[in-house]
Amino acid sequence: MKIIIVTFILIFGLFNFLFSEEYFLTLRNNTVNLRQGPSFDYSVKIFYKKKNLPVLVQDVSGNWRKIKDHENNTGWIHRTQLSRKKAGLTLDSEVIMFKKPTIFSKPLVILEKGRLCLISKCRDNWCKIKVDKYSGWIKKSNLWGNL
Repeated sequence: MKIIIVTFILIFGLFNFLFSEEYFLTLRNNTVNLRQGPSFDYSVKIFYKKKNLPVLVQDVSGNWRKIKDHENNTGWIHRTQLSRKKAGLTLDSEVIMFKKPTIFSKPLVILEKGRLCLISKCRDNWCKIKVDKYSGWIKKSNLWGNL
């Protein structure tokens, strides 16, 4: 009996530890409502109009996720409006996208600050991204989001 109780406590503690960490998700749709609280009864604070925008999940309440965006706005979004796709926003102006994950490869395009990038993979200090018709590599330190 004691073994069952100890096992239950360990599993419950591990579950809380794993789900108490902050993690990134992205917006699933072109229009997503950020609410004051974890229910449809709460008023809408912000209307997001950018699919794949990365958000940082800070808390969970049932089917609702408390998020923080890149401008430090916080609120609640229903889990059905969130996706696990990897995306990031450029942090600096004039971020150079390279053909290969090295600064010695061919530069492809210069990205402005706040540009939404879809991330296909990350390796060491670099992430392979796609922006419009361009696909290439930028340094991880230039991105905010789900790396």
